[in-house]
Amino acid sequence: MNYTAPIATLTDTAAGLHAGTTARIWVMSSISLGLAAALLAVGALADDHGRRRVFALGGGLLALSSVVCAVAPDSAAFVAGRIVQGAATAALLATGLGIIGHTFTGAARARAAGIWGAMLGLGIALGPIAAAGIARLADWRLWYWVTVAASVALTAAARALPESRAEHRRGLDLPGLVTMVGGVSALLTAVTLGRTGWTRPTVLVLLAAAVALLVAFVAVEARRTAPMLDLGLFRRPAFLLSVGGAMVTGLAVIGMASNLVTVMVSALGLSPLAASFVLAIWSGASYLVALQARRLPARWSAGHLLAAGLALSAVGELAMTGLDPGTPWWGLATGLVIAGVGSGLANAMLARLAVDSVPPQRASMGSGANNTARYTGAALGVALVFAITTGSGTSPRALTHGFGIALVVSAVVCALGAVAAVPLTRRLAAHATSSAVVPSPQER
Repeated sequence: MNYTAPIATLTDTAAGLHAGTTARIWVMSSISLGLAAALLAVGALADDHGRRRVFALGGGLLALSSVVCAVAPDSAAFVAGRIVQGAATAALLATGLGIIGHTFTGAARARAAGIWGAMLGLGIALGPIAAAGIARLADWRLWYWVTVAASVALTAAARALPESRAEHRRGLDLPGLVTMVGGVSALLTAVTLGRTGWTRPTVLVLLAAAVALLVAFVAVEARRTAPMLDLGLFRRPAFLLSVGGAMVTGLAVIGMASNLVTVMVSALGLSPLAASFVLAIWSGASYLVALQARRLPARWSAGHLLAAGLALSAVGELAMTGLDPGTPWWGLATGLVIAGVGSGLANAMLARLAVDSVPPQRASMGSGANNTARYTGAALGVALVFAITTGSGTSPRALTHGFGIALVVSAVVCALGAVAAVPLTRRLAAHATSSAVVPSPQER
């Protein structure tokens, strides 16, 4: 819920923080940066020091960072708070799916992972509605005080969780953490600034730095005996499906949805609360489908279902093109339902693949890699869709035209992801007879 809350209150939040156009992008994408930067690290910490312990620490950090957001005097302080919120949320996400992977096996694990994926959809659906409703009754800052209270309750409830950890400790991979965080941060900053000119020296330097740091991350991980991310996992088709599908979902689905409310408010004339309810058509469908996906026959491949989900997302996004300032909200409904069904199916399959593609003792690494890809894609997707949408101006007609282009681009990315998933699924089926996990050198 907290992830999507600012979507509905962006106008009020930007006014209260005196945020300009670039700062608005950071308001929306900063939590994704925190998530992407911290997920692998907290996954490793959880495997080493206990998943329940890291889960509880994440809840406490979320409470503290929410206080920062609630009292932030300007956009810089608010963005800093949201980045820390992202890191705290990373602890909850990585350990939550890691606990599922350790606690359940077989069909029960698939069902539990499906419910976990469904809860993501439910939170996405309720976040904008709750935040917009609170802002309408009181002030946008009150939402963050509500988050403080919920985080404290979550931290207390963590005592009921079973503790689990990996048999062998890896330690914190500091060089890997620094190069990955630096690379992702430089890339997101370049994309954010690129809307004002991709050939500006600052943007080019940031892009070069991003490439250099991410290449360095791969080199560092390849040489470490206990890496933050075991690169050997990429030889597994299930892991490639999990990470690749999550990246596409973040880039082309979350990026689209995060900008839709702003378009509905600024171009179609809806109130923030009404726009949040319209967005709930998509997120509600996603929640319901992800929740019921566990009932699908076990013989249906998770890879093929992931491809189907991405294909449906593409169809739904294309169905929403052709917007103009006179389009009524119900003109979006068909596309939102189709995209929501696709998103829910993809979320459920991604959660299943994330826990099935790694050894149980590295469950947090698997979920951390999956969600790192998802939220790296989301951070970039939010910035790219915003840049495309506002590229021709901020008048209602310019916004609907720009968002239409962004929808087509997002649909193409989803379609390419669906196509790429098919051969990987065939590889996965070919290795089904030897599906028992073979440890990588780092895990032996």
